Amino acid sequence: MIDRITLDPAICHGKPCIRGLRYPVENVLEWLASGMTVEEILADYEDLEREDILAALAFAARLTHTKRFESLAA
Repeated sequence: MIDRITLDPAICHGKPCIRGLRYPVENVLEWLASGMTVEEILADYEDLEREDILAALAFAARLTHTKRFESLAA
């Protein structure tokens, strides 16, 4: 995952991106959440690789490792 997810202040305002390609991890996650399959994403974005999408999922999973979760409801 370390090789696939990059942080660069000059690219996408420093958001985590896929290999510096200006594909923020959040976009990949949103595509998956909207129902796109890995195959559909790869067909639409030919410079992405299956391992990039798996790295985005692994990155998101690591962010959820918390000891306590507060409700987002106000």
